[in-house]
Amino acid sequence: MRPFILAAALAALAPSIAFAQAPQQSEGERIFRTQCGACHQLGPTARNAVGPQLNGIFGRRAGSIEGFRYSNAYRTPAVTEKTWNPDNFRVYIRNPREVTPGTSMVYAGMRNEDQITQLIQHLQSFDAQGQRR
Repeated sequence: MRPFILAAALAALAPSIAFAQAPQQSEGERIFRTQCGACHQLGPTARNAVGPQLNGIFGRRAGSIEGFRYSNAYRTPAVTEKTWNPDNFRVYIRNPREVTPGTSMVYAGMRNEDQITQLIQHLQSFDAQGQRR
């Protein structure tokens, strides 16, 4: 009888033990997954989807990911001369359609400054090859 009770107790604890050992997801990672992940990818296996992959976004020219078909809005000099950095990304993500009129990006924008900061930190944690820094 005792081995059965011990086995049952361990089985009941197993999910919480596994959960405790699982890596914690950062707030920025959660924001990316829920707000951006339907269209964009990050990481070593990231590829272009509905939107371009976002590995190493800061320091690269807007509209420059090879193989992604950008909307005409991303072919204008005002956009193609932009190099992404945390400051201009912060302005952009608040209201992409206002910053880049004619973009096909349907995202309405992120208003919460803390969430924007967390998202930027998460994006900064990936280099151009999708490796964590």
